[in-house]
Amino acid sequence: MAGEKKTAPTLPKVPETLLKKRKQNAEARAARARALILQKKKLQDTKREIFKRAEKYVREYKRKEQDLIRLRRVARKHKNFYVPAQSNLAFVVRIRGINGVHPRVRKVLKLFRLRQINNGAFVRLNKATINMLRIAEPYIAWGYPNLKSVRELVYKRGFAKVDKQRIPLTDNALIEKALGNFKKK
Repeated sequence: MAGEKKTAPTLPKVPETLLKKRKQNAEARAARARALILQKKKLQDTKREIFKRAEKYVREYKRKEQDLIRLRRVARKHKNFYVPAQSNLAFVVRIRGINGVHPRVRKVLKLFRLRQINNGAFVRLNKATINMLRIAEPYIAWGYPNLKSVRELVYKRGFAKVDKQRIPLTDNALIEKALGNFKKK
């Protein structure tokens, strides 16, 4: 047995630190993959929820439209007129400056939070606010907003306060994250 050589224990060809790093990277990749799968599932659920909500709104608007047609037909049948209800929301924009403004008008503009030219505010319409609008009529422009104009306004000029920071509203995910999910039961 003189021909046999005793070999020393062989060292691994890859350093141990590199092996640990590879293991950590593999675990991190697996965690990211699991998180991505969960995120995709959550996104699918959210899309399904949004679609259901949109269908509900479509049904609601269709029902309102059919009610409006039905009320018009009933009124016509009884030789009357149907006068639809007026909107109870208005958007008010200031269009003139401050020079020579009567104190009453200035107070109305302050109450509407219209301190500068081109400032705008949503106002709930009732007898008092309509009278206030009449007082400030030469200094403001107002009208009834539709869904498209409100959406454009909010996405263009809307901001939210999240963690004491003023962040522009870009999509609904930001609102859901900041405000939570308030579902009507």
